[in-house]
Amino acid sequence: QQLAQLQKEKSEILKNLALYYFTFVDVMEFKDHVCELLNTIDVCQVFFDITVNFDLTKNYLDLIITYTTLMILLSRIEERKAIIGLYNYAHEMTHGASDREYPRLGQMIVDYENPLKKMMEEFVPHSKSLSDALISLQMVYPRRNLSADQWRNAQLLSLISAPSTMLNPAQSDTMPCEYLSLDAMEKWIIFGFILCHGILNSDATALNLWKLALQSSSCLALFRDEVFHIHKAAEDLFVNIRGYNKRINDIRECKEAAVSHAGSMHRERRKFLRSALKELATVLSDQPGLLGPKALFVFMALSFARDEIIWLLRHADNMPKKSADDFIDKHIAELIFYMEELRAHVRKYGPVMQRYYVQYLSGFDAVVLNELVQNLSVCPEDESIIMSSFVNTMTSLSVKQVEDGEVFDFRGMRLDWFRLQAYTSVSKASLGLADHRELGKMMNTIIFHTKMVDSLVEMLVETSDLSIFCFYSRAFEKMFQQCLELPSQSRYSIAFPLLCTHFMSCTHELCPEERHHIGDRSLSLCNMFLDEMAKQARNLITDICTEQCTLSDQLLPKHCAKTISQAVNKKSKKQTGKKGEPEREKPGVESMRKNRLVVTNLDKLHTALSELCFSINYVPNMVVWEHTFTPREYLTSHLEIRFTKSIVGMTMYNQATQEIAKPSELLTSVRAYMTVLQSIENYVQIDITRVFNNVLLQQTQHLDSHGEPTITSLYTNWYLETLLRQVSNGHIAYFPAMKAFVNLPTENELTFNAEEYSDISEMRALSELLGPYGMKFLSESLMWHISSQVAELKVIL
Repeated sequence: QQLAQLQKEKSEILKNLALYYFTFVDVMEFKDHVCELLNTIDVCQVFFDITVNFDLTKNYLDLIITYTTLMILLSRIEERKAIIGLYNYAHEMTHGASDREYPRLGQMIVDYENPLKKMMEEFVPHSKSLSDALISLQMVYPRRNLSADQWRNAQLLSLISAPSTMLNPAQSDTMPCEYLSLDAMEKWIIFGFILCHGILNSDATALNLWKLALQSSSCLALFRDEVFHIHKAAEDLFVNIRGYNKRINDIRECKEAAVSHAGSMHRERRKFLRSALKELATVLSDQPGLLGPKALFVFMALSFARDEIIWLLRHADNMPKKSADDFIDKHIAELIFYMEELRAHVRKYGPVMQRYYVQYLSGFDAVVLNELVQNLSVCPEDESIIMSSFVNTMTSLSVKQVEDGEVFDFRGMRLDWFRLQAYTSVSKASLGLADHRELGKMMNTIIFHTKMVDSLVEMLVETSDLSIFCFYSRAFEKMFQQCLELPSQSRYSIAFPLLCTHFMSCTHELCPEERHHIGDRSLSLCNMFLDEMAKQARNLITDICTEQCTLSDQLLPKHCAKTISQAVNKKSKKQTGKKGEPEREKPGVESMRKNRLVVTNLDKLHTALSELCFSINYVPNMVVWEHTFTPREYLTSHLEIRFTKSIVGMTMYNQATQEIAKPSELLTSVRAYMTVLQSIENYVQIDITRVFNNVLLQQTQHLDSHGEPTITSLYTNWYLETLLRQVSNGHIAYFPAMKAFVNLPTENELTFNAEEYSDISEMRALSELLGPYGMKFLSESLMWHISSQVAELKVIL
């Protein structure tokens, strides 16, 4: 009875669960292939050393981590048993038999209930190969995992610390290891030594690497925002193994160290990297030719900064609250900004780097490699053919190819080197790479040089991709808000919209359905960031305009009466009514500075505006998922809306009391507002005249483009409803000598003085505000009212 419902729904179940079921089948097939490959590697007794056969070792370690991560993620899907059981039942009902993959799949799900425990057993035969690969990191990982003080003392990433060597190429025996992700190395070490844990008891180097990695982090990224808490998991695995009390104590000590010191250590590193990247970006913007010899420094800087940002992002949500201060970095925008600046230099001056490395490959690398090959004691025919092709490929390069815009492609050469590493790293190879380390190191350097010619964009993605922010959108938005709130950081706020351009690099061709979701998120975030920046700038401009309008208001004629009165009284030597009445400050006093250190509110507003406008003006446009964003246009549109509202607001029209600002006073305020807006052109390359034309032309019409009343409609209503009505009632009359309307003495005093709204100067100000179209609308409305009143008089007569 309970299964009867499933019988009815079996076709729907098969249709909806097929994708999930066959994804699990894919995982199982991947696992089978990995196990087969690992067995083949063990049989061949492959030699692994990250400093020699870099590509082979890196891909071997990456494969193991991908496999481990996949099995851990599989075990975290709570409905996995229900999905495959339900699918199989529906399959039986439909086809009369179980799915052929079901028994093996079910067994795998059961076996990998505790994936790391199962894999520790599985990796016993692979321990030798895996531990050799991991121990080869002893020269690389400790050198990368240094404190900020050690970096500072070594003057890391500095181009100007040794001016005499500034033009010398940045060299290293382990070129690709220099910009290798620290995050990736920690994953290799922690997961790797969990799988081959026996080596921790017998090899001090392995134990030191393991402990160093455990002290640096509390959690690792499995996939995007899925994290793995390393200390608890490792302790739970080792607690059931006899004789592992020392290892458990090591884990607990490392956990304490990570909680106490890791946050502050990484905070200091970020602080150092901010100044180091700033120096690097400044020098390279002045001397882009240095991108040739110092390209390695650029990619090291990007990789180091990316590691620190990802570490902070991952740990901010997964650390004890007592040490929260170390995980809130209000200056993170500055670090991201300098990363973006370095990326922009590499993209802009790509041809400079190409010219340099084409000459390097043909003039130096080809010669050295040829000598190395000639001096080999044994060189089988296949290996000889591949290495000769390397030399020939490099020798044939010329600067003319760069000048002609030829597209370079060294992927075949890099793939050949990968194959050659595999051929020469097996135990029975005629030419053993283990015995010819110089060849391996030279080829690793050559491969880096080829990437500088044909793979700069891929190198930028490899070393500085921050698409991880796509999956930490709350933290991303919080960082942005902190950046805007801190005036000294607002100049770097453009880094956040620029990061949205990274998001599409986390998509994969095997999962095309994700593209739209991630693309939409990148668009909405970029739009939100640019909109918020423009709003902040608009608010600052509005505050400055308010201050300037107040100052210009002080210069109006109505405020000079008191000053004239005081002058007349002094002249006639009359005492003022109150003794010691303070003398009124004259307009302009605010500009007289007695001390440069005194900062006024207007100074603060101008400083904040210039910082934010630097950010808005930093790039003319940016492309996010095939959409082009123009930051300046956001500011222009916000200024138009605010200017429109401000003009209408400055009329101070009150329908209840029928009060309105005098046209001359409104004109003074509008001119002060426009003067401030014109000064924005000094900060941002926007056409403020276009803003004036759009706004002021709309104000000459009865309604603006949003259907809201304009100053034309407000003044027309006031002159018709208030002034003209009082004329009709006999309370106001025209005075030809003054060429203005004046109030007549009546019992009930009027709330306004007609002369102040109708004399020649006010009419001139009004016509300047409303323009020809507005004045035409006003005169037509007045004439219609007057003619209707005349018609009524005729009827009465």
